[in-house]
Amino acid sequence: MSGNVGMEQLIPIVNKLQDAFTQLGVHMQLDLPQIAVVGGQSAGKSSVLENFVGRDFLPRGSGIVTRRPLILQLIHHPHEYGEFLHKKGEKFTNFDEIRKEIENDTDRITGSNKGISNLPINLRVYSPNVLNLTLIDLPGLTKVPIGDQPADIEQQIRQMIMTYILKDSCLILAVSPANSDLANSDALKLSKDADPDGIRTIGVITKLDLMDDGTDARDVLENKLLPLRRGYVGVVNRSQKDIEGKKDIKAAMAAERKFFLGHPAYRHVADRMGTPYLQRVLNQQLTNHIRETLPGLRDKLQKQLLAMEKEVEQYKHFRPDDPAIKTKAMLQMIQQLQNDFERAIEGSGSAAINTNELSGGARINRLFHERFPYEIVRMEFDEKELRREIAFAIRNIHGIRVGLFTPDMAFDAIVKTQISRLKEPSLKCVDLVVQELTNVVRNCANKMSRYPRLQEETERIITQHIREREQLCKEHILLLNDCELAYMNTNHEDFIGFANAQQSSETSSKSGRKLGNQVIRKGYMSISNLGFMKGGSRDYWFVLTSESLSWYKDEDERDKKYMLMLDGLKLKDIEQGFMSRRHVFALYNPDQRNVYKDYKELQLGVETQDDMDSWKASFLRAGVYPEKVSDTSNGEESGSEMSTSMDPQLERQVETIRNLVDSYMKIVTKTTRDLVPKALMHLMINNSKEFIMGELLAHLYACGDQNAMMEESPEEARKREEMLRMYHACKEALRVIGDVSMATVSTPMPPPVKDDWLATGQESPRIGQTGPPSPGANMRRGPPPAVSRAPPPVPGGSRPAPAIPSRPTPAPPARQGGNAGGLPPPLIPS
Repeated sequence: MSGNVGMEQLIPIVNKLQDAFTQLGVHMQLDLPQIAVVGGQSAGKSSVLENFVGRDFLPRGSGIVTRRPLILQLIHHPHEYGEFLHKKGEKFTNFDEIRKEIENDTDRITGSNKGISNLPINLRVYSPNVLNLTLIDLPGLTKVPIGDQPADIEQQIRQMIMTYILKDSCLILAVSPANSDLANSDALKLSKDADPDGIRTIGVITKLDLMDDGTDARDVLENKLLPLRRGYVGVVNRSQKDIEGKKDIKAAMAAERKFFLGHPAYRHVADRMGTPYLQRVLNQQLTNHIRETLPGLRDKLQKQLLAMEKEVEQYKHFRPDDPAIKTKAMLQMIQQLQNDFERAIEGSGSAAINTNELSGGARINRLFHERFPYEIVRMEFDEKELRREIAFAIRNIHGIRVGLFTPDMAFDAIVKTQISRLKEPSLKCVDLVVQELTNVVRNCANKMSRYPRLQEETERIITQHIREREQLCKEHILLLNDCELAYMNTNHEDFIGFANAQQSSETSSKSGRKLGNQVIRKGYMSISNLGFMKGGSRDYWFVLTSESLSWYKDEDERDKKYMLMLDGLKLKDIEQGFMSRRHVFALYNPDQRNVYKDYKELQLGVETQDDMDSWKASFLRAGVYPEKVSDTSNGEESGSEMSTSMDPQLERQVETIRNLVDSYMKIVTKTTRDLVPKALMHLMINNSKEFIMGELLAHLYACGDQNAMMEESPEEARKREEMLRMYHACKEALRVIGDVSMATVSTPMPPPVKDDWLATGQESPRIGQTGPPSPGANMRRGPPPAVSRAPPPVPGGSRPAPAIPSRPTPAPPARQGGNAGGLPPPLIPS
């Protein structure tokens, strides 16, 4: 593909940019503008496009030849061939075959009887002599339908053309033949509609060699008559005879040059005429576009470079096999782990705080003060079961005898049973703390992923130590429990004693401990069993006290919706719905009375399982206990038997023991809630922290070969190489952009011109003899000097006769070319 010198000069510049960006691994956002040719039928649009590409490949003939838009993508490539989108994978190296395929595919869609279609043909031409450009060959405007063309052919073609040329990235070549009236040029009217400011429009005048003798288009080409902002370029295309004779495009350009130099009217502007000059104009627009794109690219690259600077600094002098560097890296990693672990447990004000969920020390704190107390309270909720056990203990101690006094052995037996039950929540608390500590270690060790063997060994050593401490913790907690079982300190200052227990037996509440009407918890929950229209889908602000549950519109607590008393209420879990993401539990009355308005239960929904556990623990503190799913066994029958035969004396004794047990278990529970977290902190958490600070490094050195342990992961090596490659490619791209800025010259935008003649032309699309001054008439006037001295004459007035009055008028070809107003009157001999 030779013939476009301007394009060949631009190719190295764009290739340099493309290479730099390809190395960078990013797509080069240097989308060059599209170039669309617009004009009437047989105006020479396809020839102009072929000259720009430098190859014969478009269909030729008279009338409407281009009947479908041809989107031609030029792609810079070492080899030259064409490829159609509808025949993907098939390569056309012969451009005559490309022309034939265009004709065949056009007929396949539109038929062979001059039909049209807006379905484009997509052709890609790969060549070492082109830029990455998109050229669009559009059908010429026609007014009279022929063959299979629809009645609104003109409107259809106009809409088709406008869809392409309305894009801001499209350069418009408005092609008009010199042997027709320029004031009626369809191309210029369409261009004016799509590009009112004339920034993207270049006028192209074809068929200058077919004008009548004695006429010329000098005033138009000098942009004096019917001016455009970017002016006009005159070209001389090959004739049908030249094409059929296989005249080379280079030879045609030489003939075109000879025509302009030899013509007296164009000799002085010959350097601004012809296909090579049009190519230079278009390439200058491409250059301008490239220069306008470069500042944005430069800014983007500079930001990327600055972002990489810090990370690349450590890689610049990096030698992976240097033992000193490996030792230093290992010490830095361990120090980082130590700091991260301490911050995760103790908390910190660093920027890396997790803002989405609790983690590390905060989760352990929640385990100590919410989850662990909840587990303890939950195990001692069944009042009926406890009283039944006390009654059996008293009766079994008395045996066959009738007991006159409340036996203290029943107290010992029941308290020991209750204390033993504290083991399970205490050991569960240890398991949960171990799990959280392991998660903290894993998260802290993730920063060692650059050295996978070091990471694996570090996690193994710390986790093994935590497991060892876990066993010691459990033994210590069981020892604490055994100590509580070993001696009942009934002289404790908080213990009520027998006398007080008997006095308070009358006032003891079945529902357990009361806290006074203090606020226990506040937070948002939804009421799940209300309908959508009754506000069930929204969250309310709930306030739980030891006596009531109130909810408000929001946390300002001004608009109170309801207050529910807690007396006699129980808790139960509700199965999570298939589509629901919320966790739901319910408050209900065991006596089947309505809890809230007409509802037997109040279903409350929260976002997470942790929230539900916390709310349930809070309700337990308020004396609202979960339901007991009791077994239908002999125990229940014996219980009912006992309840029917319990005498008043036994009932008083049961109440007394119950109050004593309650008082003593308060002391033990308080001690357990205090000592278990302290034991865990001392024996596990603080010890693990000291181990990581003081002994971890020694254990790592004792593991064996440090060099093997400090081997980089393949991913890290790739990441380092990729980072360095990106860094250098970025610098290279910035250097190339600087070179391109120096190597290319931008041309300023021409000043606006008075082109209201185009607006006038739009109002009268079919200008005849009575329109504005006809440039076609001026093209056919006498010598050029006369034109420049006199204003354009009114069409139909007295004009100088053509040089050859007897010349026959070439009317039919001009009408076929699409001129609305036909040929100017001067062509008819007077």
